[in-house]
Amino acid sequence: MKKNIARLRRAKTTRSHIRDLGVARLSVLRSGQHIYAQVFTADGSKVLASASTVQSDVKDGLASCKNKDAAAKVGRAIAEKARAAGVERVAFDRSGYRYHGRIKALAEAAREGGLQF
Repeated sequence: MKKNIARLRRAKTTRSHIRDLGVARLSVLRSGQHIYAQVFTADGSKVLASASTVQSDVKDGLASCKNKDAAAKVGRAIAEKARAAGVERVAFDRSGYRYHGRIKALAEAAREGGLQF
């Protein structure tokens, strides 16, 4: 089984479980150069908040956009924007990625920013 197919299979099972919970979803996309995070409504129809290393306010002061420091800054930014949109509780959708490295750094920074997983 190819690596991406396995990741998408894991993501599918996670999203079906999150759908049953009925809470907002914090979804993460990791690329080779950047990391993106979005908070969706419980039904997934609307994006409530988003942050990424592409945005200039997040990118400022970073040596690189593809390390743990950048992911942590995205986590803090998404927590701030989600709380401003009135979201306190989210379910963490790691999109099938393993919970380590940049994904873990983003999640821990979002928790420190006030989001409850």
